[in-house]
Amino acid sequence: MPAKLAVQYRSAFVIMATFMPRLLLATLTVAASLVTMAAPGWAQDVEAGEKSFRKCTACHDIGPAAQNKLGPRLNGLDGRKSGSIEGYNYTEANKTSGITWSDAEFKDYITDPKVKIPKTKMIFAGIKNERERNDLWAYLKQFGADGKIKN
Repeated sequence: MPAKLAVQYRSAFVIMATFMPRLLLATLTVAASLVTMAAPGWAQDVEAGEKSFRKCTACHDIGPAAQNKLGPRLNGLDGRKSGSIEGYNYTEANKTSGITWSDAEFKDYITDPKVKIPKTKMIFAGIKNERERNDLWAYLKQFGADGKIKN
């Protein structure tokens, strides 16, 4: 093999050895970012949220015929101020918490209710699984204040 050709092959090998790992790392980083960005969309399953809500039905009601039980009815939860359902006897801690229910507030609360509102009378231990919290919120937020599913 002529010397000039050997130098060209060696140069090409050095370039590939230098840049291929970087290109591979960049490709993997972009792929991981895309998966991470898509994950929250996968995590919101209304049917799974409805199943999760079964844990709540001993104390809470939702839907057009919902009534206050041991806990308040949960119609129109998204955007509602904590402690504001008429006819339900909230603790002072709930009434003065300053919380307006949203995705982030609900998920933080339902992880461990007594940590979020220390003097709440809610005795539920919480939902530690992030996917289950996402699913439950997807189920709850679909109900308007009248208990009907929003379009």
